[in-house]
Amino acid sequence: MSIVPGRLLAAAVLIGMALPAMAAETQVAVAANFTEPAKQIAAAFQKATGDTAILSFGASGAFYTQISHGAPFEVFLSADADRPRRAEQDGLAVRGSRFTYAVGRLMLYSATPGVVDPAGKVLKSGSFAHLAIADPEAAPYGTAAVETMQALGVYPALSGRIVRGSSITQAYQFVATGAAELGFVAQSQVIAVPGGSRWLVPKTLHKPIDQQAVLLKSGAANPVAKAFVKFLKGREAVAIIRRYGYEVR
Repeated sequence: MSIVPGRLLAAAVLIGMALPAMAAETQVAVAANFTEPAKQIAAAFQKATGDTAILSFGASGAFYTQISHGAPFEVFLSADADRPRRAEQDGLAVRGSRFTYAVGRLMLYSATPGVVDPAGKVLKSGSFAHLAIADPEAAPYGTAAVETMQALGVYPALSGRIVRGSSITQAYQFVATGAAELGFVAQSQVIAVPGGSRWLVPKTLHKPIDQQAVLLKSGAANPVAKAFVKFLKGREAVAIIRRYGYEVR
């Protein structure tokens, strides 16, 4: 004898009440320099909410191109302020959601001790064959590297020795593997790396690296996307960001 529809409905309601709420997720595009802190923030977010931020890492310029062509990202953590601003202007982002989540610092780094001196004079001595930077067209840290060399008056002499990575991650890999003797990287990439030699580039030598986040229109109806943006502004996330050498305004 079959269960009558009323009893079947009641059983379904009871089962639904017994099950925990399904965890949800959001797709987040993250500038490559912010890889490690973003992973820690996403883990903390999941622990606090039960929801998941699925992270993709790459160059900010490449992400903007993908977003403008309909890539399914819902939150964009750029390495600059220009692309999130353009996302608002182009109708790709929720107006008023843009904010600076971190201010980055540029580092001249070598995996070999003694190559980079504490004042960055190695750039003027030119005693190296290859200098790695991120592609200035796609990565704001690459732009800052070029601005630094121009401010020091060494860019024309070094331009033939520059190897460009598609992102700041690839620029770091060139240096870490020895493909380039030194390179301009994000401080956050090497802050926990022992050894080597490094010079923290003075902020006066390039434009501020204001890294901004924005809620994209595709995430406007997703409460998890909104919650992640809010979490990024909170005390726990800010503490993680500062541990990696970023400034927070």
